[in-house]
This record gives sequence, C-alpha cells and structure tokens, in this order.
Amino acid sequence: MNKLLHIILLLGVIAVTTQCQKSGNAANTGGSGGSTARFAISGNYLYTVDDANLKVFDISTATDPVLKNTVSVGFEIETIYPFKDKLFIGSTSAVHIFSINNPEQPQRLSTAISPEVIRRCDPVVAKDTVAYATLRTNGPCGGTQSILAAYDIKDISNPVQKGTYAVREPYGLGYADTALYVCDRAGLYVFNIKEAYKPVSVKTFNDNWYLDVIPYNNTLICQVQDGLTLYDISERLEPKLITKIK
Repeated sequence: MNKLLHIILLLGVIAVTTQCQKSGNAANTGGSGGSTARFAISGNYLYTVDDANLKVFDISTATDPVLKNTVSVGFEIETIYPFKDKLFIGSTSAVHIFSINNPEQPQRLSTAISPEVIRRCDPVVAKDTVAYATLRTNGPCGGTQSILAAYDIKDISNPVQKGTYAVREPYGLGYADTALYVCDRAGLYVFNIKEAYKPVSVKTFNDNWYLDVIPYNNTLICQVQDGLTLYDISERLEPKLITKIK
C-alpha cells in the first residue's frame, strides 16, 4: 500500500504541474505540485534537486530525458517549487530563488532568509508577489521556534520577510485563492490570506499528521501519515471531507 500511495502522489504531482503549465492558473490554485517535492516540471524541462545541486533535464522526448545542466545551489537543499518563470528552492537555512527564463540555464536571483530562525526546514510556495514558507525547527532541523513566514517578493532580487505566524511543527503547504493550507504534525491549518502578509488562522483539522498538500481545482489532496485525505475546497476556507484512503 505504501508503494501504491507513492505512485498516486507522484502521478498527482506530475498531472498538476503539467496542467498548470498549460492552463496558466497556478496563481489561483497554487497547484505546481507538493511543496515538499524534490522535482518540478516546466514546459519541456524537468528540474530536480539533491542536497546541493539543481539539475536540468530536457524531457521533450519523454522516453529519453537528457541532462542539460547542473547548477550549484547551496547546502542541505530540500524542496523545489515552480512558479511562473521561477523556481523557489528551500533548504535548511534559506529559500533560493532562480529564474528559468532560459530554461537550460537557471540563474540565481536572490535568497530569502528569516531573521527569526537560524536553522530550519523550508517548504515554500509562491503566489503573485508573496512567498510563504514553513520554518520547522524541531529534530534534525535544529532551532527553537517554528513559524509560517510570509515574504514580500515584489522585488524578486530583494525578498523581505513581512509577516509570521507561530505554528507547532509545520511541513508542506499550498494555497487556493485567498486560502492557505499548512500541514503540521498537529493537523491541517487553514489560513485566510486576503491580507497577504497577515495570515489569519480560521480552521484546524486535528485528525492526523499532515505532511503535504496539493490544491487542484476544487479538491485538496493531502498526504497524511497513514495515507491520503481528500477535501472539497469549493468553499476555500471551509474544506469538506470527501474521503480518506489508507
């Protein structure tokens, strides 16, 4: 069953990513795959990260991917999230932002660092002119304070942390319109982000350990500790349970 769930999640990430690239609706549903993913697809290119590097593959021939470039990013790289013509790459110490205007030659634009947490784990998503990251400081991530951070990225060369919200032990996150969904060991947080830099907690589901989410149209696909949970998010701030898959 664990293998089956992995396959379902993998196919879901690919489907959502490619759909968003075709429809251009990523700004509405945040759907470029899970925020804790280590790969992303943009057009005919696959981007993957290991602990220190970003790798670029040409997948125009799906059966014969070709490695085109390897770019050094930094240390302890964890996640990658595509947004429009940019990649947001999370590490245990920062969020690195790369341009993929030239898809085979990613260029570093800037690095966002939270002044409140010296070392942490950094899943990240971007929406319009704001980026959200969960900064988890427990266990291997070190530190003493876990937060949801909001960065102003209007000037992409100089991202600035504008807001924070204390959370217990956060993991992945995703958004749909003015709703932000944040995974936590304690459950699933739903935030109203109408005011982008002042997230307001409006609902919490304390029924499982949530690891990552993929908002896709009116469905929220949640990876939880023991399987999958699906919610109807037709009403963005009022998720309604569809089913649980174990």
